[in-house]
Amino acid sequence: MPIEIHPLSPERWDDLETLFAAKGCSVARGCWCMYYRESGSGSGDEASRRTHRRDALRALAAADPPPGLIGYEDGRPVGWVALAPREQYPRLRRSPVARPVDDQPVWSVVCFVVPGPERHRGVASALLRGAIDFARARGATLLEAYPIDKAEPSADDWMWNGAVSMYTKAGFTEVARRRPQRPVMRLALVDGDPST
Repeated sequence: MPIEIHPLSPERWDDLETLFAAKGCSVARGCWCMYYRESGSGSGDEASRRTHRRDALRALAAADPPPGLIGYEDGRPVGWVALAPREQYPRLRRSPVARPVDDQPVWSVVCFVVPGPERHRGVASALLRGAIDFARARGATLLEAYPIDKAEPSADDWMWNGAVSMYTKAGFTEVARRRPQRPVMRLALVDGDPST
């Protein structure tokens, strides 16, 4: 399936809202892919936190680098991946799963959002390939991720970090594991070869 990948921009904001409003994306509507960018729990009730997160992500749509990529099929938005230099995600520093492995500069892939009707068609894999290309083009030398590794399938709505198998197929290797089902995986982005 041909998926076109584009960075989020102010002009593409409505497409992102369409994705997050779709069936199976209720977690995204609460988080707006801002969880790892926050350093604390925030203030106010859940509705005000949702609004604050949506507005914060919308402001980042004009940032450089943008906070993520949207996948399109035939001009229709079908998925989202959030990635950025690791230092833009302060919550990763304290994470029992994703705290730094070393002091190397890395970009982090933290979230996928794929509506229910679009799942199991390769959308997330296409988004990951786009993330690899995007990070490399921006000068990243390492791309890091924190996927789910379970023997039994997880509910799709809780797989926003992606599955280990998807990363393995893309050439990532495990570099740490602090929890049984949550490895840290990396891909070196050097010499144009994603497998080194």
